[in-house]
Amino acid sequence: MAGSVNKVILVGNLGRDPEIRFTQSGQKIANMSIATSETWRDKQSGERREKTEWHRVVVFDERLADIVEKYIKKGSKVYLEGALQTRKWTGNDGIEKYTTEVVLQRFSGVLTMLDSTGGSGGGYGGGDGGNDGGGRQGAAGGRDPRAQDGHEQGDESSSGQTAASPAA
Repeated sequence: MAGSVNKVILVGNLGRDPEIRFTQSGQKIANMSIATSETWRDKQSGERREKTEWHRVVVFDERLADIVEKYIKKGSKVYLEGALQTRKWTGNDGIEKYTTEVVLQRFSGVLTMLDSTGGSGGGYGGGDGGNDGGGRQGAAGGRDPRAQDGHEQGDESSSGQTAASPAA
């Protein structure tokens, strides 16, 4: 294999309101807890079963963190693209612990609101909406990842509501 890929795509619902924090340098960071569920019918009993997984999501892109703060709340359905990162930290008891999170970095994270909140929904991507040098467009000028019929993001026939990233 020529390389490796670290990409996570989630479609799920927020389990609680996002937490907004600031680094010592003043950078805004959003923390979210996303639930994804799968359902199936048990072959032996015929009962419907459901399994829910919880995912920690951290948004380091300030524009996306602004969107999270303003428009996303508990129960919101979102589509997001990020990367897995595991970090080590020391708890209050002095024991080293590890946490694996989905991280949306600047220029590489994508966040799309799949339901409307107060009449406004939208798809927001990190960066300036231009080509990021990796052959793909930022979400503001790129394709809707859910569109499989060739329609561009923002086209009336795509399935989610869309909007461009706010200008810096």
